[in-house]
Amino acid sequence: MRVVSGIQPTGNLHLGNYLGAIRNWVRMQDELEDGSECLFFLADLHAISMPHDPAELRRATLEMAAALVACGIDPDRSILFNQAQVPAHAELQWLLNGTARMGWLNRMTQFKDKSGKNREGASAALFTYPVLQAADVLLYQATHVPVGEDQKQHLELARDIAQKFNNDFASEAAPVFTLPDPITPPDAARIMSLRDGTAKMSKSDPSEMSRINLTDDADTIMKKVKKAKTDAEPLPSDAAGLGGRPEAYNLVSIYGALAGTSIDAVLAEFGGQGFGAFKPALGELMVQVIAPITTRFRALLEDREALDAILAKGAARARERGAPTLAATYEALGLVRG
Repeated sequence: MRVVSGIQPTGNLHLGNYLGAIRNWVRMQDELEDGSECLFFLADLHAISMPHDPAELRRATLEMAAALVACGIDPDRSILFNQAQVPAHAELQWLLNGTARMGWLNRMTQFKDKSGKNREGASAALFTYPVLQAADVLLYQATHVPVGEDQKQHLELARDIAQKFNNDFASEAAPVFTLPDPITPPDAARIMSLRDGTAKMSKSDPSEMSRINLTDDADTIMKKVKKAKTDAEPLPSDAAGLGGRPEAYNLVSIYGALAGTSIDAVLAEFGGQGFGAFKPALGELMVQVIAPITTRFRALLEDREALDAILAKGAARARERGAPTLAATYEALGLVRG
């Protein structure tokens, strides 16, 4: 089993990033059987499909690498790297562009969402980046790829590209690419804003009070939790009672995700109590979970040499894993390489 997954480097990492994606990566790493491996990459090549600040991208890439390690990704047990240090990603994308079809890419909903009304002004990279996503996983013969609902379409495209390439340029007995299967984490937490229970927690929200940053100290976390938007009703005794109460549901969900328990279990403990009692308990639990991450995160950011070494080591291992597939692709296409 080989699991491959990527994440775009974004600054100001928050609790939503940790509970929604990063923690599941750590679980996958920890639960893999002997002989299996995880490759986790920072999708910096994908980041340039949209307007960006080069200095900010460089900073965010290093920050994301530090955050992943601080949250529990072990560079000795998993392969952690950024795309830019593995040129085979871009090479394979170009080779697969001959197999991908315009009609397939035209159906990708994320291009429509991100380009908005200015489709003619969007970059070609934004249109073709699903082919790069396909290259990201096909390069390593991934057997499984963790995907949320918004990425299932892209994994289906990767499978279509792999299947067509195998049909066109390989034999059934010796295919060039493995068709990866999706993994949908059963308990991927969807963390909402502390100021609006109907909007996702986001770094782009202008209010710092809307999110818990992984760099927040204990006092800041407690302050933000105590000022989080709620309603006047006490907590119900079961999950059904949270209907129509998005802020209450969000805070209870966060507690359950941090404690590794269900919403009903949280309400069995706090049902009937007001937020004056629940918020301090939630804040203390957040501090307990986040404080060790913050300490490790800050230490890594201050040790650029160690961070560079982690990414360089991971990239070297990734290049080694991907080289046979890239060579087989060139060979199958009839390209002369000497």
